[in-house]
Amino acid sequence: MTKISKNIKVIAFDADDTLWVNETYFRDAEHQFAKLLAKYETENKIDQELFKKEIKNLKLYGYGVKGFVLSMVECALELSNYQVNQKTIAAILEIGKEMIEKPIELLDGVEEVLQSLQGKYKLIVATKGDLLDQERKLEKSNLLKYFHHIEVMSDKKVKDYKKLIKHLDIAPSEFLMIGNSLKSDVLPLINLGASAIHVPFHTTWVHEEVSDEEKSDSDYKTVPKIKDIVGFL
Repeated sequence: MTKISKNIKVIAFDADDTLWVNETYFRDAEHQFAKLLAKYETENKIDQELFKKEIKNLKLYGYGVKGFVLSMVECALELSNYQVNQKTIAAILEIGKEMIEKPIELLDGVEEVLQSLQGKYKLIVATKGDLLDQERKLEKSNLLKYFHHIEVMSDKKVKDYKKLIKHLDIAPSEFLMIGNSLKSDVLPLINLGASAIHVPFHTTWVHEEVSDEEKSDSDYKTVPKIKDIVGFL
């Protein structure tokens, strides 16, 4: 395992499923959606078609609940051969509103870690998703006081992190990313020469999964819980 650089100046935290629960709500929503369309297809087929629709629409809507809801509506229309009724469309919209209004459930140890690191490093949030929704969640989380900067990114690829690190006016070796997604929060940083710590969440969106080969080709640290990162800093 690569050692975490001793020159770290900025520590970036992913938000969803790193600071608070998120993906669980998407799985629950998918189950509700499948029940609404049960007369048209099996739950497995509905899940597959919805995922394909989400991936196709990413370039149009980006990440987040709103794009997810639009993909559900489009999927419902197509799977029902445009026979789905207005009440079902309304129910899909309600699923989305309920997701947005969910209370923020911080993951165990998050605030303890932020309190420990504040003042020693510049702490920022680097997350994907809808700007309005992520701002709302951060406000409801009561964590804003710990962060110097909030970056809501359209994507988390090497070029996106290069842009962020340039904006922060630091070298890659001075940047540490902490997050639950190997694809979005870890591997791009390793490729850049920055540091990253993987804190797995029990549920991962299929789009964020990586192959065993990609995992074995990169050196990164994995810790079971976010409070374990303090031991490396």
